[in-house]
Amino acid sequence: MKINQKIILKNLGLVLIATTIIVLLLPHADRQSYNYELNQPWRYPLLTAEFDMPIMRDSSSARQMRDSIDRTFVPFVHRNPNVAQTNITKFENAIKGKTSAESAQRLQNLVKDVYGRGIISTDLYKKIYSSSHPSLRVADIEDGGNSVQTIDASEMLSPPKAFEYIDSVYHSALTGEQASELLPQDVVHTVSAVLTPNIVIDSVADNKFREQEYLTVNGALGIIKKGQRIVDRGEIVTPQIFTNLNTYIELAEQNHENTNQTTYFLVGQILYILLCFLALYSFLFTVRWRFFSSMANMIFLISCITAFAVFAILMFEYVTNGIYLLPFAAIPVVIMVFFDSRTAIFALLVAVMISALVAVYPFTFIFLELSAGLTAAFSIQTLEKRSQLLRTALFTFLAYVVAYATITLVTEGSLETLQWHVIGAFAINSVVLSFAYFLIYIIEKLTGLTSSVTLVELSDINNPLLRRLSEEAPGTFQHSMQVSTLAADAARAIGANTQLTRTGALYHDIGKLDGPIFFTENQHGVNPHTGLKPETSAHKIISHVTSGLNLAQKAKLPEVIRNFITEHHGRSVTKYFYNTAVNEAPEGQVVDRSKFTYPGPNPQSRETAILMMADAVEAASRSLPEYTPEAIGKLVDNIIDSQEKEGLFNESPISFRDIQTIKNTFKKRLSTIYHSRVAYPTLKNHSAENEVV
Repeated sequence: MKINQKIILKNLGLVLIATTIIVLLLPHADRQSYNYELNQPWRYPLLTAEFDMPIMRDSSSARQMRDSIDRTFVPFVHRNPNVAQTNITKFENAIKGKTSAESAQRLQNLVKDVYGRGIISTDLYKKIYSSSHPSLRVADIEDGGNSVQTIDASEMLSPPKAFEYIDSVYHSALTGEQASELLPQDVVHTVSAVLTPNIVIDSVADNKFREQEYLTVNGALGIIKKGQRIVDRGEIVTPQIFTNLNTYIELAEQNHENTNQTTYFLVGQILYILLCFLALYSFLFTVRWRFFSSMANMIFLISCITAFAVFAILMFEYVTNGIYLLPFAAIPVVIMVFFDSRTAIFALLVAVMISALVAVYPFTFIFLELSAGLTAAFSIQTLEKRSQLLRTALFTFLAYVVAYATITLVTEGSLETLQWHVIGAFAINSVVLSFAYFLIYIIEKLTGLTSSVTLVELSDINNPLLRRLSEEAPGTFQHSMQVSTLAADAARAIGANTQLTRTGALYHDIGKLDGPIFFTENQHGVNPHTGLKPETSAHKIISHVTSGLNLAQKAKLPEVIRNFITEHHGRSVTKYFYNTAVNEAPEGQVVDRSKFTYPGPNPQSRETAILMMADAVEAASRSLPEYTPEAIGKLVDNIIDSQEKEGLFNESPISFRDIQTIKNTFKKRLSTIYHSRVAYPTLKNHSAENEVV
């Protein structure tokens, strides 16, 4: 019981780790995560407001209003008198001696004139003169309040326009020969240099009043009351709806930041995932203890489910319809080759149920993935060839399409709303599934587990080790073939792993390659045990277990196959030589039983227990004087009952009912193998014989 408690605690820790990983990646809001795009249909059910929320302008309308405000906004400016005074003085000093006193005076007056009108920047000039009534505003602070005055800007000039004005007025005042005179170039440069804006933007007032006008843009257009519709399924997400959704999600996060609802939602997610895993654990604990008790098996199983759940969350969050690109049908395909079909289907169910937490339509998702997954599981009972995966991928795609069409008919009442990009996702999904063969190979290398594919490959009699056995120990090879057939039939009858049993039986006696002549099935009249002590003969017989284990390790056979080599005799005794030693021992001398005992251990699985029975029964059946059903039945019962009495099956999970089924299977198979044949009559009346022409 202590061992069981340790196993349960380890597996509990494993599922807690898996649950933590999944919960950390799940959306943490107390609502599902929405993935929506502008001008695309809303893919979720009807969404209603859970609280009063403002209706804000959509970004496009807001941008247009801001652009309109910017176009019509009258800038705020202020006059900088220091600029005019400084530049006028600079100009007076700069043109002394460069032109006549009359011209200099005329130019000075013109510079003062343009500064009196007001010089503004070129950009501001273009902006205000694009309107029909050029104007600017001035903000004055009087008694702590703001006084805004609009001034006429029609006389204001930009620096280039001011220069043109000075040049035009200056030359228009000249008469006669003076009219054709040009200003000296250095004077022209001086005039141009001193014309800088003396009326500039009042940034403080300008920003203040501009933001006040922006309030009309940022303000709410209205209110969506609690319970009112925001958007319904199939409705196009217009810019306004898009803005409403953004507002809703933003306010929802703020409203629930400091409430207990998020905590409750998180607890609900944890309990949901734990219940899914608990269902799997209950199945394994009661029906598949051999898997539940193996930490390596459980790590692989839980990791597989967790990996698919994690990928489902990530694909949902970052790829449109990405959750349907994930080949959930690969779960039963991969797990079947390492475990069995029931475990594979249960693992599929748990993975799909957990992943449904992030599905847009959970019922649709579960129906689609279970339809495809079960189709994959039923279409590939034993994976032996890669071509089987192509067939399974095709069946899975058809299952997806049929299930999707069925759901569409149920929900929409027609097939007009079928989305081809979803069917395309199913196609990609099925193509990925067809590469599961490589995934199985990678898992084998990473975990050390042995798939049914590897077992099928190892059972090929052209395998180097089996071919060597057939050449060097043909009797043992034939014995192994017969035992393999017997054991596989028995495994099939009690629901054990048939392929594992068949393959393990083929390799169980490979240790006899080290001195095959010492074993009865390979002897031809000469018995090398003649003249040897019983202890020596027993050692030679027993050593085929350790020799076989060494050969298996050199050939890199999987551990599950090596178990058949070490467990097929368990801790049994070589009775022939032990009994001989006891009979030959002097009176009063005790024979050491341990010298005649196999190293073991006893069978730890149903498959190795079956092999122990089949090995003993097949070997003993060769010595039967007659092969009647009664004789065969008595032989099978005696041998297996003797093994059971010795406690050789106590460490395996095999039941009394299984043992009885195995007995019946052996009796039927041996009766078929050793069936009586019809004796052909001898010719006596030669006169009745036809002549051969």
